[in-house]
Amino acid sequence: MNALKVKNIRKTFRLSKKQRKIEQTSIKKKIAVDDVSFEAKPGEIFGLLGPNGAGKTTALRCIATLIKPDEGDIIVGDYSALKESTEVRKRIAFLTNELKLEDHFTPNYLFQYFSRLHGIDEATIKARRQRLFQRFGIDKFQEVKVADLSTGMKQKISIAIALVHDPDFIVFDEPTNGLDVMTAKTVTDYLVELRNEGKTIILSTHILHVVEKLCDRVGIIIEGKMKAYGILEDVIQTSSDGTLETLFFDLVKEEAGEVHG
Repeated sequence: MNALKVKNIRKTFRLSKKQRKIEQTSIKKKIAVDDVSFEAKPGEIFGLLGPNGAGKTTALRCIATLIKPDEGDIIVGDYSALKESTEVRKRIAFLTNELKLEDHFTPNYLFQYFSRLHGIDEATIKARRQRLFQRFGIDKFQEVKVADLSTGMKQKISIAIALVHDPDFIVFDEPTNGLDVMTAKTVTDYLVELRNEGKTIILSTHILHVVEKLCDRVGIIIEGKMKAYGILEDVIQTSSDGTLETLFFDLVKEEAGEVHG
């Protein structure tokens, strides 16, 4: 199993008049991701850390082939996300809060539907559904419409559906955002299990203690730029007091000074 490599990607977006008014700027284009590179290795969790609007989700959407970077490339295993997007989608799981489950379908229907889209045979679908539904406590709710389920249960169903094809590469964008403590722990515990299976995992978050608890390597992205990157322990050592929190806020303040200075 090979690594996932992000190579010098850059992505810009045109700002509408409304967006320019909200952001109080006359600039018609915004650089969301600016020459960002990093590598996520098998059997590791790579944490992409940054404040809201830093460019995390844009970078992950490029990895997931939902959008194309203006420059650079992303190599998922042996395949280019730009040139071989279909092959990349076969090997990757992508979960983001922007993707919503259809309210009037049941977990059982959705799991089967997405499994068949991936061309999975019925026996494998049944086995994976049983394993994942039991693992996340979905089995008791498998015939309940999504609209009638809690936020935490919807998130667990989203994770199960993202993993229907047993992918080697897993990209989760803020998977614990808005969840209660117990559900969040269920999610983070499962990420550790996936890491132990040798999966390549990218976890985007702005929650510092989640990064400290889970991640082997980390990148801190601010205003679209990678400001720190490497093995978690090594990155933390660059802070003035040896903590991730101090490093993070110092980098945010430094960037704010550069932007407004």
